[in-house]
Amino acid sequence: MSSRPLLRLRRGEERRLRAGHLWIFSNEIDTSQTPLTSFELGQLVTVQDQRGQTLGTAYINPSTLIAARLLSRQDETIDVDWFAAKLRRALTWRERLYRSPHYRWVYGESDGLPGLVLDRFGDVVVGQLTTAGMNLQQRVIEEAIRRVLNPRVLLWKNDGGARALEGLPEDVCAAWGEPPGRVEVIESAADGGQVVFETELGDGQKTGWFYDQAFNRSQLARFMKTDARVLDVCCYAGGWAATAASLGARRVDCVDASAPAIERAQANVARQARAGATAEFFAHRGDAFDVLAQLAETGERYDVVVVDPPAFIKRRKDIPQGEAAYRKLNQLALRVLADEGLLISCSCSYHLAIDSLQTAIQSAARHVDRSVQIVYQGMQSPDHPVHPAIPETRYLKAFFCRVTRG
Repeated sequence: MSSRPLLRLRRGEERRLRAGHLWIFSNEIDTSQTPLTSFELGQLVTVQDQRGQTLGTAYINPSTLIAARLLSRQDETIDVDWFAAKLRRALTWRERLYRSPHYRWVYGESDGLPGLVLDRFGDVVVGQLTTAGMNLQQRVIEEAIRRVLNPRVLLWKNDGGARALEGLPEDVCAAWGEPPGRVEVIESAADGGQVVFETELGDGQKTGWFYDQAFNRSQLARFMKTDARVLDVCCYAGGWAATAASLGARRVDCVDASAPAIERAQANVARQARAGATAEFFAHRGDAFDVLAQLAETGERYDVVVVDPPAFIKRRKDIPQGEAAYRKLNQLALRVLADEGLLISCSCSYHLAIDSLQTAIQSAARHVDRSVQIVYQGMQSPDHPVHPAIPETRYLKAFFCRVTRG
């Protein structure tokens, strides 16, 4: 047994861990035997149940609701070799999935590395350390990344809100290499082709790109007619719009409140012209709800409308207000959708149940006298695998809907 401090759970609180989950909540800990005040931020501990049986190795944050996260179900050494083995296993799966080295390499808990996210853009890797435990292991993780892949650039983009909850400062810095301002992103299409984008790293959201929608975007060719008019609402860097342009859309409109996002979307639509695409581009900067209302008033109609907003529900208590927002956004989107059009309605809110989004779409449709048929139901891409014992790892919902009038 290691010489690490022991973390003892209360009687019966090991059931969820034994079922496969990796989180330990503060109220599950026997603080009479192992008081939280005795631990240091992020340190490694050996977890035991009330009978003294070892449940594994975890790191701990004594100040947060999720007090510990399991790294291993053994009492073992967590070092460069351990991390390298985990990274290599994750990489092997992604290399089997993708022809091009553009994907989410590590997806936290689902890859057995809670608190770590790595996205790959060719020879550039962008990472996030979202927990104190992983933050403490930063140098060890860097050495493991060198051993397994040795990318030209490793950029830590540690500026997400989760770090504040862990008591960590925001920080964006390169472990090595000179980070480019922009990188190329390649996504595979359903027909075997590829769509090439460009995205910002330093100023972009999250790690710079939303790989979680890549597989859903690849399905667009199955449902979109050529020569379509397409509206991409909350476009970010125009992933949906540029994909539509590459498939022969004659016009793509992008909506976003951010001027840089509109500029990135326009550049990505323009890139498709290199492959022969000829879509016209129209920008609408402003609040998505306001822009959709204005487009409806002026009589604009689109063959495809994509609504892919940021999470409206970040906490459980926000569910009622968030559900109303999703219903309203879909209602406005349906008003600008042509008869026999395609609505792609997405949500990245974990706290919004799949059935609740489906209900919001149906409620919106009845309010504006539309009929909806769900023709495809998507989730996050396979480089964001779902851990079956951790429902929190499944968050993205995407409904492709055929919409008719009356």
